[in-house]
Amino acid sequence: MPDTPLHLGVALDGAGRHPAAWREPGARPTELLTAGYWADLVAEAEHGLLDLVTIDDGLGLQSADPLAPDDRTDQVRGRLDASMLAARIAPLTSNVGILPTVVLTHTEPFHVSTTIATLDYVSSGRGGVQVRVAARPDDAALFGRRTLPADRDDLLHELFGEATDAVEVIRRLWDSWEDDAIIRDAATGRFVDRDRLHYIDFEGSHFSVRGPSITPRPPQGQPVVAALAHRAEPFALVGTSCDLGFVTPRDAADARAIVAVIREAQSGAGRSGDTVHVWADLTVVLDDDAAAARDRRARLDATDPYTDDAQVFAGSPAELADLLADLRTAGLSGFRLRPAVLADDLRHVTRGLVPELQRRGLFRTGYEASTLRGLLGLPRPADRYASTGSTR
Repeated sequence: MPDTPLHLGVALDGAGRHPAAWREPGARPTELLTAGYWADLVAEAEHGLLDLVTIDDGLGLQSADPLAPDDRTDQVRGRLDASMLAARIAPLTSNVGILPTVVLTHTEPFHVSTTIATLDYVSSGRGGVQVRVAARPDDAALFGRRTLPADRDDLLHELFGEATDAVEVIRRLWDSWEDDAIIRDAATGRFVDRDRLHYIDFEGSHFSVRGPSITPRPPQGQPVVAALAHRAEPFALVGTSCDLGFVTPRDAADARAIVAVIREAQSGAGRSGDTVHVWADLTVVLDDDAAAARDRRARLDATDPYTDDAQVFAGSPAELADLLADLRTAGLSGFRLRPAVLADDLRHVTRGLVPELQRRGLFRTGYEASTLRGLLGLPRPADRYASTGSTR
């Protein structure tokens, strides 16, 4: 793996990834539904020069069971809409990318396109989206428009096929206004050049969308699209449609195999020349003293036993830096860290891990670009319709 700096992001959700996080001193459970709480978290991430933050979201209430709702009242339940929260926080920051989670299932891609384009405007080019699907029947029941397949393999094939089409529609809508479509010519009374707005005329098995969007082309041209991937269908979504994939390897060998699957999908989609980042997710419990971190994890688990889809690391920033350096040899370009307790572990990331990585020459010492695509080394793409002369 080249000695290039790592990319780093953090996942923000509630009081932290661990279900007992809200009970910890400093967790601010009474402020979870306030803008100030989230503004403080994102400001801390920016203080640490992180590439991005993701803000989790879903259609139904959080649940300890990933496949069904639960009746628990001893864990955080309820959250703010991630996209609206991102738009509120973005103007308070200057450099860090902000990716709200948007559920594509049951949500029209036209609305997703305008929402994320708007976020890109209010953040001056630091917007993006983490797309996900909703496979739970209780989520579908919130809308009452469709019955999901009972067979899980059929269900995931349908949902990720729909998600692939949705991302394509969203991207085409972002391109439906050429960059110079707004001319603001007061002398002639022409605000918009209508010939530079285009119908996308998308026809697929899940959507039929004409366009154009109501929102002009975003500052980045194409905001960053990311997805969390655990198995074949989302691996394919990352390779064919996304700029960034979050994966959950068990170790370096597993990470290497996952990256290979995504690269194969990327090649099959004709995207071999494009940069598609693959980052590993890690849930972290950090302390300057490694034993203290492991003791804190044990105390949290004693309060509410917890397992995660990602590897859970408990130790010191130096030990975590060692692990990241090892995992990156598998072809990973970065990591999304999930602080177990945001009140504690986010600061250990920004003020402990980041300086350690900087000492090793593995992380930036200052922001080198003003847009999220720039931070990730992604070029601003040309508008697909501007060069084709597509009809309006």
